[in-house]
Amino acid sequence: MARAEGAATDRLAQVVFALLVLACFAAFVITQRLKHTPTAVQSFKLTPIFSPNPTGHIKAERISFKLAKADEVTVSILDADGNEVATLVRNRPVVRYKQFSLRWNGRMGEARRFTMRLGADGTTIVTPLNTGAPASAGEYRVQVSLREQHRSVRSPSGFILVRK
Repeated sequence: MARAEGAATDRLAQVVFALLVLACFAAFVITQRLKHTPTAVQSFKLTPIFSPNPTGHIKAERISFKLAKADEVTVSILDADGNEVATLVRNRPVVRYKQFSLRWNGRMGEARRFTMRLGADGTTIVTPLNTGAPASAGEYRVQVSLREQHRSVRSPSGFILVRK
């Protein structure tokens, strides 16, 4: 009887061990696949410091990024607490692997109009005309919401808005 119980325990241990090995292998395969999958939003570029004051050297925050997959984007500015202070574009189509550039004037609220111009490198620069109150001095981040992919990505680094 003791021998039968020992055999059952050994068999159970073998099954559990085989399942653990299988789970580890599956986790390895998934990790490798994720590691080689391009991020949804790539090449974030921000101006580290800007000052929209009349005496400021850089009067608009320069924001640009690329998408790994074409999508409709909503680009927002978030304060240090993660609160949305400005929406630059909403559901704007962006093609994949082409740098998308925006300028933020340091004002809160949702932009209702835009101006567009060509940059020196041939990229189109969208300048939303936010007309709300001036945003307070502090650190901000950019959030890109991808409509088709149902996800949002925040810029890896932030930028500083200076008011004097």
